Amino acid sequence: MRLFIAIEIPDKIKKQISHIQDKLPEFFGKKTASENLHLTLKFLGEVEESKIEEIKKKLREIKFNNFSSEIGKLGVFDNRKSKIDSRNVVVWLFLSNCEKLQKQIDEKLSYLFEKEKRFMSHLTIARVKNIKNKKIFLEKLNKISVVSEKFEVNKFSLVKSELNAEGPIYTALEKYPAK
Repeated sequence: MRLFIAIEIPDKIKKQISHIQDKLPEFFGKKTASENLHLTLKFLGEVEESKIEEIKKKLREIKFNNFSSEIGKLGVFDNRKSKIDSRNVVVWLFLSNCEKLQKQIDEKLSYLFEKEKRFMSHLTIARVKNIKNKKIFLEKLNKISVVSEKFEVNKFSLVKSELNAEGPIYTALEKYPAK
């Protein structure tokens, strides 16, 4: 089963993100569907069903207080080591204050999964397959203003990801509330 651990995004923030997505420069690719917006705290990958109960048990041990997060700057990842090219670009929004919870999850699962080498708290809002002119795309992207809005994080989830032709389907297997 393909699994990850995530923070779900509240509807009011999803609406704001949708407005940001509408302002993205023209590209060939796909915007992240509103129902699929989330912050991945840890990607577990393909996990044997026999390990799922053990993972759930360890995640239940995590104690954290509610905390505020907010969307911040807009940025891009490139799938290549070199400078951004006109294919395979991920457009993201930074989310603040999620690192502490991510480290707790990493610690609890460190005997089952490798720790993250470099966690960057981001929310993928679009996957760009191709851009006509990368320079113009980036210039337009940099002009999009992001109004920072806080939201309360009071839980995280263990999520199953099923990939199909229309896009991924995410199902929360278990939710872990703040204590």
